Amino acid sequence: MVEVLNLINGQQVSADRWLDLVSPATGEIYGRLPRTPTALPAIMVARDACASWRNTPVRERSRLMHALADAIESDLAAFAEAESIDTGKPVGLARTVDIPRAVANLRWFADSVMEFGSEHYETGSRAVNEVKHLPVGVIGAISPWNLPLYLFTWKIAPALATGNTVVAKPSELAPVTAWKLGQLATEVGFPPGVLNIVHGLGAEIGESIVQDDRVGAVTFTGGTVTGRRIAETAAGQFKKVSLEMGGKNPTIIFKDADLDSAIATAATAAFANQGEICLCGERLLVHQDIHDEVVAGLCARASELVIGDPLEPETQFGALISSDHRDRVESMIQRARDEGGEIVHGGKRPADLPDRCRDGFFLEPTVITGLDMTAITNREEIFGPVVSIMPFANEAEAVEMANDTDYGLSAAIFTEDESRAARVAPAIEAGTVWVNCWLVRDFRVPFGGVKHSGLGREGGDDALRFCTEARTICTATSRTTGDVTKGAVPT
Repeated sequence: MVEVLNLINGQQVSADRWLDLVSPATGEIYGRLPRTPTALPAIMVARDACASWRNTPVRERSRLMHALADAIESDLAAFAEAESIDTGKPVGLARTVDIPRAVANLRWFADSVMEFGSEHYETGSRAVNEVKHLPVGVIGAISPWNLPLYLFTWKIAPALATGNTVVAKPSELAPVTAWKLGQLATEVGFPPGVLNIVHGLGAEIGESIVQDDRVGAVTFTGGTVTGRRIAETAAGQFKKVSLEMGGKNPTIIFKDADLDSAIATAATAAFANQGEICLCGERLLVHQDIHDEVVAGLCARASELVIGDPLEPETQFGALISSDHRDRVESMIQRARDEGGEIVHGGKRPADLPDRCRDGFFLEPTVITGLDMTAITNREEIFGPVVSIMPFANEAEAVEMANDTDYGLSAAIFTEDESRAARVAPAIEAGTVWVNCWLVRDFRVPFGGVKHSGLGREGGDDALRFCTEARTICTATSRTTGDVTKGAVPT
């Protein structure tokens, strides 16, 4: 049995109350984690550690982050197995994507902060302005269950690199790799109080982080309902927030696309990680002349996925995160039927599973046709292995359908016509638009959504700027007065 503990002030801390850890692949309890009532003790020690950490040379902060990355990398197989047990995702996916990306997050920000310095501007001959990017102080990081270590490090890495202390809350559904990271952070020499990891429920731990005015900024990835509550609470405190929330992302396949490539990529976009990625393409918009061909191709791809025990190396498609989440996804599939949709593939619980997984939370990859844009199935985020295919007649209609949503996180376009891609991509209301690809990421580019998908941007300099406050120091180089010189703007 695994016993997850809090990391507060460099110490592993137990609790009076506990939550069960349930394996999605088996449905069995395999451990427990603290149900901590409040993050206040962690916030207090994080605040006390602010002064020393912000004054720690950036090269030393970078060294410690690389040391932490080294420690995770040296134990990659154990981290991947823990991630698979915690989430139900295939261990091969965790080994090749999730854990290596977490390592890369730490390394990239450890390196990039070395070049993230102050800016200098000469105001004619009158003055020199220096813009310093100083740490916010205590940053609260609330991360989700679908990519636990990947997104946990995506949040804590820029915060730590820029000299902030952190109070982090991993998801209570998948906390083990964050707990293991916390142990390694202590071993490699992070000072007490710099990184604090507190486990429990969002309504208790998350709420206490957001409400505490000693926390200067909050970065959150999760559902739109929770994000809205965080925004409302933070607004009253004038607290910085970064919100990365849901999506109802369109994948658009035009008639001139390379169909084999488009169908293969659309299937990956729909079913990767059991559809439990905010960037998954839940709406597949297809030119009417190739609609039937795409439906057949996508169903064929879905049928080829190897569903099974996530700990087996050949498994490509694992279990959903919880029984409750599977029930919700199944209810959305039933709603699609009620709305007149046809389930052309999947929609059921797999019958042929290993004995160990008989009580796990598995659901077949599901393809739906026959619904229009008014259907609730096509408007609410499902966050599971479900894709709805809809035809369009022309380019204008494709853009209109893609934008007919409350969300705006990402989109993917497939066309061999470069001029069409150049027209359509900027017309899509989304933070990221991929052309003839999906989930190709670069650390340097901003990441986030528009509309109900988010507020602010993560990644690259955007993340470093979020974790800092810009302070301008204007020093006179001449005491003469006169006209405002080039580049200076009077206020």
